[in-house]
Amino acid sequence: MLQLLFYILERSKALAMVSTRIEKVFKRDESIEAVFVSKKENVRYLSNFKGDESFLLITREGAKYLLTDFRYTEQAKKEATEFEVVDYKGKLYDTIKDLMVSHNISKLFVEGYHLSFSFVSEMKEKLEDRVCALSFSLDEIRAVKDDEEIEKIKKAVEIADRAFEHILKFIKPGISENAIVAELNYFILKNGAKGFSFEPIVASGKRSSLPHGVATDKKIESGDTVTIDFGCNFDGYMSDMTRTVFVGKVENQMVKIYHIVKEAQQKAEEFIKEGLKANEVDKIARDYIGSFGYMEKFGHSLGHGVGLEIHELPRLSPKSEMVLEENMVVTIEPGIYIEDFGGVRIEDIVVVKSGGCEILTKSSKELIVI
Repeated sequence: MLQLLFYILERSKALAMVSTRIEKVFKRDESIEAVFVSKKENVRYLSNFKGDESFLLITREGAKYLLTDFRYTEQAKKEATEFEVVDYKGKLYDTIKDLMVSHNISKLFVEGYHLSFSFVSEMKEKLEDRVCALSFSLDEIRAVKDDEEIEKIKKAVEIADRAFEHILKFIKPGISENAIVAELNYFILKNGAKGFSFEPIVASGKRSSLPHGVATDKKIESGDTVTIDFGCNFDGYMSDMTRTVFVGKVENQMVKIYHIVKEAQQKAEEFIKEGLKANEVDKIARDYIGSFGYMEKFGHSLGHGVGLEIHELPRLSPKSEMVLEENMVVTIEPGIYIEDFGGVRIEDIVVVKSGGCEILTKSSKELIVI
């Protein structure tokens, strides 16, 4: 009896979640009569299906189809419970055309931001030019997270925090950057993550000036700066964090740089809130770093959205005028990088709120010398 009740509650919750997310799509453009979803992350977001190579066809009137092949039909029926699962048997366009006819769909709106030109051209040819691109990206809808998404991101962040605490005990002279990555991978897998959310960055010594310095066989040496940037995938949702630590000793110039980056990050985290433009938050950190003469040494954006993808909307960049909304989840990651010397980056994940932000990343940002 309890199991049945639990199933009913979960089914009701899933139905409400799917309905709310789909409703957001049709609210964005009243002219949409049916939408064809192809991007993997958007398929999952709207249907809860976690497999590959599948598509959604959803009508404004409420018809919901998940188009896949034999490899995924069983999985799709279990996960996308609010959708009718259709095995298109290698005849995708025929299946789409049949559904359009049965639901009297005159125009099918597709993800123009995601599909290739050749794919759209073929669709137009096969479907007699009854295809047009959405006027917006479905990624925009995913930018604002619901409670379930935030909880999964929090779990991914928590695993990463524990992994960082663990790796501090592992780092020492003679250990290679690649060994650090391997140890991190073992720890996060053992503690519930599905794996890394992206290829980790471990850059030591002068290599720490490389913002995307992926790990090598270089051995850690006494006096090295070590930048570690990694994240976890928990049930499809990503985390992302960066800390810079020092081994044995730290030069005075690097101490100065570290505290500038730390203060820049703190100012951005204190400033960010709902209603601001993304570039306004970037400017707070960038101007502070620039006031010490390091403007040209901070060459990337302040941050980016995180969710089903490691890099998604919004972008906290000088060019982005996207207005921040409550429950957007973003990174705050200023840095200073000096060629042939080293670099510092500190990164947290935060949830945008009406009066500020909730900082999810808990790892210490005090200067750490191992």
